[in-house]
Amino acid sequence: MNDAFKDGVLAGKTVFVAGGSSGINLGIAEHFARHGAKIGLISRSADKIEVAAAGIRAAGGTAMGIAADVRDYAAVEAALAATQAAYGDIDIVISGAAGNFVAPALGMSANGFKTVIDIDLIGTFNVLRACYAFLRRPGASLISITAGQAVNPTMMQSHVCAAKAGINMLTKCLAMEWGPEGVRVNAVTPGPIADTEGMRRLGSTPEIEKRIKASVPLRDYGTKRDIADVALFLCTDNAKYITGAIIDCDGGSGLGDSSARLG
Repeated sequence: MNDAFKDGVLAGKTVFVAGGSSGINLGIAEHFARHGAKIGLISRSADKIEVAAAGIRAAGGTAMGIAADVRDYAAVEAALAATQAAYGDIDIVISGAAGNFVAPALGMSANGFKTVIDIDLIGTFNVLRACYAFLRRPGASLISITAGQAVNPTMMQSHVCAAKAGINMLTKCLAMEWGPEGVRVNAVTPGPIADTEGMRRLGSTPEIEKRIKASVPLRDYGTKRDIADVALFLCTDNAKYITGAIIDCDGGSGLGDSSARLG
């Protein structure tokens, strides 16, 4: 086994990742495994989550994949119990399961709106609420993956704006309630991140990709490693006095469109 997996900054830590079969969440899981953590992954697809866990194991890490839908509290609770039984009390929880589609409010059914609320907001509550009994206390670090729509009203995204705003406020409320037990609760806001399903949909042509990058102050997409590095920081002693924070890792995209400049 590579020494990085044995002796990293997260050696001996147990990590639970919801929505961990792909994208940003899998990137975090892989990064944490390289730093020595034992990883429990969940997603709805049994096949996809086992492929994700197998990839971590093939690289030298320790991981198990469990099929569970974040909308199903009992399934999430059972997956947390299985992770604790296999690896010990849970030190870190990443809640990042999400759903999205582009639609105006008048073109969206009540069920469509509810589906995104159920996955993003209710799913985040289920993961965070269910994990409490399995946490190492004091010392646990919980991180939700939110989005810029939480604070920036966005047309065609009323469902996501509402769900992500709820995640931000849930983060702050739980930080206040659970802080006395030594549990820190934070969230990370990614910007446009390369090699994710979201950007493959949004930046579907070279021309659209160019326009998106031009709107970002740093003029480029971020990487999954960028988000994983922020999450890693939040789980170390370097961040031991940070809780209730919403950390932007977005290239400045939350500041507004910078493609239209004076001069």
